[in-house]
Amino acid sequence: MPDIDTIFPLPSLNSAVTDFLEKRRSNLAKVMTQPGPDDNVIEDLLTIAARVPDHRKLAPWRFVLFQGKARADFGQHIAASFMKNNPDMPQDRAIFEGQRFLRAPLVVGVISSPKECPRGTPEWEQVLSSGAVCYNLCLAAQAAGFGAQWLTEWYAYDEDVQGALGLSPPEKVAGFIYIGTPTEPPKERARPEITPLITRWSS
Repeated sequence: MPDIDTIFPLPSLNSAVTDFLEKRRSNLAKVMTQPGPDDNVIEDLLTIAARVPDHRKLAPWRFVLFQGKARADFGQHIAASFMKNNPDMPQDRAIFEGQRFLRAPLVVGVISSPKECPRGTPEWEQVLSSGAVCYNLCLAAQAAGFGAQWLTEWYAYDEDVQGALGLSPPEKVAGFIYIGTPTEPPKERARPEITPLITRWSS
């Protein structure tokens, strides 16, 4: 009979992974440049991104990719909606808004797309799964040597922009993931003190 430790080995430290996670920091989209990932790498990144907890395997999310000219084209929807809601703003602000997707060579819109589930998987769990996809995509991109930043900004919540994305109720934008080559290392920022956030429950 095989040794139990051979079947279920004791936990061992994967220092490469823990070092990566301990140092993880978002790269700012505004300091990204070409090159971005090619189509083969993008498929790999999205495959990894989708490897998340997903109660009952509903895949309650989908991806919208913006590359090349599509970034500027979609930016026109962002600019138009901004000026519609802010008619007194100067035209140069509309130009700024329309260039948001040009900050990185690839922008991935992660769409939370909850599914009807006869067995009753709560919508909240499906939304959480979409958030996990966003974070997993950032990790996958950075592990592949690219920079990545998860943003929403005002246009993720704008009805006209959501319409241009083809969203239908109850879909929402979980995030826009900007991916490219960073031109400077990410700066560290203050992190929360963990101890005050911990409660040890007891009866």
